[in-house]
Amino acid sequence: MNTWTPVRTGRNRARQAANGSVAEGAARAGLTARGVIYLLVGILALQIAFGEGRRQADRGGALAELADRPFGAVLLWALGIGLVGMALWRLSEALFGAVGPDGRKPKKRLASAARCVFYTFVAYSVLAFAANPGGGSGSGSSDRQSRDVTARLLEVPAGQWAVGAAGAAIVVAGVVIGVQALRRTYHRKLKTGELSPWARRLVDVTGVGGGVARGLVFAAAGAFAVRAAVDYQPDEAKGLDDTLRSFAGTPLGPWLLVCVALGLVLFGVFSFALARWRRV
Repeated sequence: MNTWTPVRTGRNRARQAANGSVAEGAARAGLTARGVIYLLVGILALQIAFGEGRRQADRGGALAELADRPFGAVLLWALGIGLVGMALWRLSEALFGAVGPDGRKPKKRLASAARCVFYTFVAYSVLAFAANPGGGSGSGSSDRQSRDVTARLLEVPAGQWAVGAAGAAIVVAGVVIGVQALRRTYHRKLKTGELSPWARRLVDVTGVGGGVARGLVFAAAGAFAVRAAVDYQPDEAKGLDDTLRSFAGTPLGPWLLVCVALGLVLFGVFSFALARWRRV
């Protein structure tokens, strides 16, 4: 008997699970959870733009807002479990490859692995908050976290270069996100045959508008990180909330923040659309 047969069988079963209904359910739950967070952050940013914001426009503010709703505890646990699904989906892509002709290329797998790490952290923070809403777990200010991380990095050897390089990478990522949205590259991952004319319009409006807004936020946050590195001032690094508020300080005033906030709302809706029509 070939001793490698059980190993191959186990791998094949794992691959089938990753490519089957388990991964599909995890992916769609994760995309829905991501949509909820972006939708809430966009609404909170709109409230700030109109001078009515009581909470920070970041993940912590979104979780606190959700906790105040009816059945808030149930919603928080559902959100956290959905994000666990997102992390597991990305892990399956890293191990077995994603959909598409180039889904098994090392670059794609590495990107999926990075997303897995990110969503694992996000899922943990949401579940920690759900377990102890009054303790502040998972709801820490994104601005404070950004300043603290930047300060620690600036203290290590070559830390200034590391912060600058990370900021530049985030700027590039933001530009790529915006350009890809404008080019509508997400069409490659959609079940286009299932899209009715109204669904296609919905996907394009939310995908382009939401993607451009998301890319702009990334690019702005990265630029602040680069500035913090150049000036050696960790306080100049900004989290999501401060980055969004900075748009209101431009010559366009709060209307630029309104546009970006609406874009984040659109991206939340776009995530819901992906949960329905994305190929997994």
